[in-house]
Amino acid sequence: MKYYIIAGEPSGDLHASNLARALRKKDPAAVFRAWGGDLLKAEGATLVKHFRDLAFMGFAEVILHLRTILRNISFCKKDIAGWKPDAVILVDYPGFNLRIAPAMKEMGIPVFYYISPQVWAWKQSRVHKIRETVDRMFCILPFEVDFYRKFDFKAEFVGHPLLDAIESWADELPLQDDGRKIIALLPGSRRQEIKKILPVMLEAANQFPQYRFVIAGAPSQPVSLYETIMDGNKTEIIFGKTYSLLKKSYAALVTSGTATLEAALFGVPEVVCYSGSLISYAIARKLVKVKYISLVNLVMDREVVTELIQREMTVSNMVHELKKITEDEHRRSSLLNDYELLRKKLGGSGASEKTAGRILEYLKK
Repeated sequence: MKYYIIAGEPSGDLHASNLARALRKKDPAAVFRAWGGDLLKAEGATLVKHFRDLAFMGFAEVILHLRTILRNISFCKKDIAGWKPDAVILVDYPGFNLRIAPAMKEMGIPVFYYISPQVWAWKQSRVHKIRETVDRMFCILPFEVDFYRKFDFKAEFVGHPLLDAIESWADELPLQDDGRKIIALLPGSRRQEIKKILPVMLEAANQFPQYRFVIAGAPSQPVSLYETIMDGNKTEIIFGKTYSLLKKSYAALVTSGTATLEAALFGVPEVVCYSGSLISYAIARKLVKVKYISLVNLVMDREVVTELIQREMTVSNMVHELKKITEDEHRRSSLLNDYELLRKKLGGSGASEKTAGRILEYLKK
């Protein structure tokens, strides 16, 4: 069968590639065409557009690039119509994918959504569009099924694919040990957030000469971006080795997003740091309906990891919180215990296999 996959971010590319691999196991004749990244391409997908050309963060940034986004949406619809897939698989990325789904419904192409948009956080009205245009919704967070049930839409919890990704990961590029404990800096994957958050992280890192700080560079961004921001700072930076870095890390400063969950699943005490543009943040405060921004706290439904958001994301606050998770053994122990509970809440492994099986069951009917 022919599968058209749309994943607009690095995490989506990771999970979509694992799903593509699982689909091929069950459907050896599977052919993939995709919007995604290098991981989907490595699974044999013909890449239409790379996610590095699609990443616009925040309300203000989206408005500035609206013409490009609308042009991409129009092109995508035409590309799908021309290729005539047996199914379209949407992976998160709601601003784009929820504009593609209605057109697929009109074409009579089955639509599967893997990794639900965070409609429980804001724009809950989008649930109605999902109910009308999506044939099957596969959720990776346990509370999402109950949320959709309130809107009379049946969704299925398949477990979190990060459990699979980490379980199958092999540390082929281990970091060299220089005797110091490593603290990972994960400033995000988008240009705007890296430019805003990394300088503050680096300034905080200067207060801890006893540790070895290492930046996880986003593969989608050029090294020149980091060099410009660092302006001669000699902090190490690595690309494509984030899991190797987390495996070796004693603690981490992490930008909100999937990385907060990855750090937790690797058992790394972390502080979550986020700051966006003033306009985007002001709009988000009015619209977003969740208590936390990190997935760790959202899944646990309480504050497990400290979140430094917007004005609270200062050098002094980062230093204070980093001291807690590096020097306070009680705090570290409490975090690690909570991480074990988090792992249980996320379900067992096999999310990709389960989702692939459900997709094929539906298509065979």
